[in-house]
Amino acid sequence: MASPDQDLAPALDKDGVRLTVEDTLATVTLTNPAKRNAQTPALWRALAEAGRLLPGSVRVVVLRGEGQSFSAGLDRRMFTPEGIPGEPTFVDLARRDDAGIDATIAEYQEAFTWWRRTDLVSIAAVQGHAIGAGFQLALGCDLRVVADDVQFAMRETSLGLVPDLTGTHPLVGLVGYARALEICVTGRFVGADEAVASGLANLAVPAADLDATVRDLAAALLAAPRDAVVETKALLRGAVDRTYDEQRSAERAAQARRLRDLAGLGE
Repeated sequence: MASPDQDLAPALDKDGVRLTVEDTLATVTLTNPAKRNAQTPALWRALAEAGRLLPGSVRVVVLRGEGQSFSAGLDRRMFTPEGIPGEPTFVDLARRDDAGIDATIAEYQEAFTWWRRTDLVSIAAVQGHAIGAGFQLALGCDLRVVADDVQFAMRETSLGLVPDLTGTHPLVGLVGYARALEICVTGRFVGADEAVASGLANLAVPAADLDATVRDLAAALLAAPRDAVVETKALLRGAVDRTYDEQRSAERAAQARRLRDLAGLGE
């Protein structure tokens, strides 16, 4: 895939992650296509740093991967006894107490959590393989636009592990418990048509049109007033945890805030 952010000076460019910012739009690109954007703890730290570096002006963030695959999952070295130099191996991690394991995984998860911040709308542009950690990274975003060659798969259970990079909550929310269980336990591929039909993806397009489609979607999102988008996102995200009457009340409170702001009477 071409890189629409390649002409912008990067705010961050390290460990397989590049962040560029153009006014209200930020692009985070995975930049190791030779390894199908395989993920490492260093990449996760860089992704978390990218979230911290976003200027307050940014309203939409696009996440994309260079090359034929969005991300084929964990770097295979993490499964070897030698591991990745400077990083704990799975055996090292297993030898820690529960608190140590919890703290390490929580640090890894930071790369996957900030995409759903209320002040942002995030879009994952996904082509080719999005496996395991790659699938979960795409699930971290608010919206997913996929190429017609996309192949989602959750392979952790097949390896004797569980998905632990924040992907289980959005997956169940998108496709329901039964479908999520079947996808995770079988580790099978989910293609573009099923992804759209099941709610995993907002739309699918030919691979050659992916970047242009995402740019158009970002422009449409940016056309709406920021405060209204922030309130709407918060309202929708909270809906799953509220009763019908609680959601009605939340709608009224949010609308009251918007009306006061529009009338210049906000606090």
